[in-house]
Amino acid sequence: MHELSEKLAPVASAPTEVIRRLACHDEIIVAGPVLATSLRLANCDLVEIARTKSQAHLLAISGRTQLSELVTGVLMDRGNHEVVHRLAKNSGARFFVSGLAALMKRAENNEGVAELLGRRIDIPLDLFRTLLSRATKAVRSRLLSSVKPERQAEFRLVLAKISKSKQATITRDCTEAQRTVQSMQQAGKLNEAALLLFAISNRYEHVVAAPTLLASAPFELVDQLMHGDRIDALLVLCKAAGLEWSTVPAILKVKLVEHSVFDMYFEPFRVEFAKLSMSTAERVLRFWQVREKTSTKTDKS
Repeated sequence: MHELSEKLAPVASAPTEVIRRLACHDEIIVAGPVLATSLRLANCDLVEIARTKSQAHLLAISGRTQLSELVTGVLMDRGNHEVVHRLAKNSGARFFVSGLAALMKRAENNEGVAELLGRRIDIPLDLFRTLLSRATKAVRSRLLSSVKPERQAEFRLVLAKISKSKQATITRDCTEAQRTVQSMQQAGKLNEAALLLFAISNRYEHVVAAPTLLASAPFELVDQLMHGDRIDALLVLCKAAGLEWSTVPAILKVKLVEHSVFDMYFEPFRVEFAKLSMSTAERVLRFWQVREKTSTKTDKS
């Protein structure tokens, strides 16, 4: 069967049913050639195989010259490091925005994936900026030397903005917002619905002040999380405040107000938020508060 698979894989008019049977074979030596190259496999075939077969099958699919967003979505959900690395490298692989966001999340702990992702021409500017802000200096340097000349100007501009945002001290008068939410809490009106209204209205100071009371966290810490690069840290705050996921995207959009963000971008974070327990979030938040106090005392001494 291995020989049959190799012979039929490049044949454009190969019998579809035979190709499907070969592609679904449990032995990768049989399925591999067809999964990697056969044009007789439809998206639905590839999606089903990616959902049910081994990592070796997923790896063979991830190297195809053309991959649709539906297929890469499943590969990102189930694929191991090798699969993700090959997908990031595959210029013929198309991704939903949520798929690129998931790919970026994988890149946080993998310099190789981060570098490959940074070279993709289909990565939206907001994700590209976030990727660079989290990348190591070594990855940034390699990316700068490897990107095409026409993209280097854009690359340097993004780096300059990142540097400026990190050095800038953003001062906001949040006194009035803090007084407002404290009055609402005393009147029993400070709840998730009120916070959602603040977020929808893009009232930044109130969006920071409300979780301060709902999660019993210092205002300065909440403000840091809103300004920080890590969305997952903000998820911890939202979970500790007892919020439902339906409210969280509105808060994230206040944080990402400078960027055009599609709802699909938040899908990987929705999954992460669902897995996070309130007790874990509260424990992490307490740890951050202790660390912040210790850091402050050290700076003063």
